[in-house]
Amino acid sequence: MIAAYFMEVEQVLQEFPDIQSSTLRKKQYNSRQGCVSGSVQFDTGCRLEFMELKDTDRSAKIKYRYQYMDQRNACVFRYDNAPHHPDVATHPHHKHEREEVTESCEPTLYNVLLEIAEQEK
Repeated sequence: MIAAYFMEVEQVLQEFPDIQSSTLRKKQYNSRQGCVSGSVQFDTGCRLEFMELKDTDRSAKIKYRYQYMDQRNACVFRYDNAPHHPDVATHPHHKHEREEVTESCEPTLYNVLLEIAEQEK
């Protein structure tokens, strides 16, 4: 269950050609709950740091963060579901882009990597 989810995350990382290197940390709490986090370095020198807290009995992640940074480690964008922007219509899901906070659905790692691939073209 959670082990299969971890394997899906690994497979997603293997599918993207512009990834120079990646690290992945997995912590299994029980057969269906766990945390996966990692760092992805791109050929451009940009980096993605991410974390997903997942229960496979639920479709939504319990908690997540995807932070994409440029070569100077400045945040380009970040998706998360921390409940600190109650004014956003998609609360708690939202996206930070530089200084702006916008509405967002819960993304997948795959969706985030696609967005990064589009920006790096």
